[in-house]
Amino acid sequence: MNGHPARTGGAAAPAARGGLRRFTGPRAPRPETCELCGVAVPQDGHRHLVETEQRALVCACTACALLFDRPGAVTGRFRAVPDRYLTDPDHRLDDAAWERLQIPVGVAFFFHNAALDRLVALYPSPAGATESELDPETWQAALGAGRLATLLESDVEALLLRRFEGRTACYLVPIDVCYELVGRMRLLWQGFDGGAEARAALSEFFEQVERRSRAAVASPAEARLP
Repeated sequence: MNGHPARTGGAAAPAARGGLRRFTGPRAPRPETCELCGVAVPQDGHRHLVETEQRALVCACTACALLFDRPGAVTGRFRAVPDRYLTDPDHRLDDAAWERLQIPVGVAFFFHNAALDRLVALYPSPAGATESELDPETWQAALGAGRLATLLESDVEALLLRRFEGRTACYLVPIDVCYELVGRMRLLWQGFDGGAEARAALSEFFEQVERRSRAAVASPAEARLP
């Protein structure tokens, strides 16, 4: 997942077909449409699918998204992006651990690439979604034992981390939300540190994520621990 368009194949992230163009550049004059049936969908608030063969995000109307969002459904080449937001109040990642991750900004997101069977790490930059080149074992050591990592759905959800004021908040979010953030930062970034407008947008984004998130429930195994 490198730059724009972002992709999930190989070491890449989901591509910005119709669903992500609206975050990374001027809006097209024609209305957004479902890429399966062609019906018009709202510019904001419609669902996305991950096209597993092309590792791309696809816009979908509610009816088409539900076809791939049913429990036990055989989804083939498409997987619906879920709409759950979780947080882990017990998540711990101290300064030393964050330094080992070698993220040059205070925000990063991680998803499990099913094809590679490993975590892939990216962070927002003026160029778009930038992939970290750190070895996957380091990511796994830092995040793999966390409660949210055990709940993460491959390719369609991400672990979103923010290092702020000496602590690291960790959320499990839909993967398209991460690319919304990347698009905002790309459009607003000014100068070396992003500038006041980008920082305000980042704070607003995480306030919305915090409001939507609920605490992850401990697994039965965790509940039995003293």
